[in-house]
Amino acid sequence: MANDTFIVERSTTIDAPPERIYEQIVDFHNWPSWSPWEGMDPQMQRTYSGAEAGKGSKYAWSGNRKVGQGSMEITDTAEPSHVDIDLIFEKPFKAHNTTVFSIDREGSGSRVTWSMTGENTVATKLMGCSSPWTRWWARTSRRAWRD
Repeated sequence: MANDTFIVERSTTIDAPPERIYEQIVDFHNWPSWSPWEGMDPQMQRTYSGAEAGKGSKYAWSGNRKVGQGSMEITDTAEPSHVDIDLIFEKPFKAHNTTVFSIDREGSGSRVTWSMTGENTVATKLMGCSSPWTRWWARTSRRAWRD
């Protein structure tokens, strides 16, 4: 991997079948119930467009300084194991990243791996690979998908 590219990857084990987790990820309308990003601004404005769920579905947000402004589009899926997302940040910094959720059966539950790849900019270097968002995502999503 070139020095101008970063990758952040986190995994967690969740006591839920892959199908249950996949349905939460592949439909942006479900994200408010589990995404840590959603709780950072209760007044955040959301816009959904494109397909209802799955490939071609789109989600845009605009909120306070913590959540900023951006959009996502699901670009590929493989039920119940894989969701690829094109992620664009507009504010507080500009970035274009690829996010991947991989879901593998593990015992009676699932191993969910979230990764984000993009250009290594000053903003991404400041955020670092162990940002509070990635730790919060693992803790919050594990709890939401289990229920």
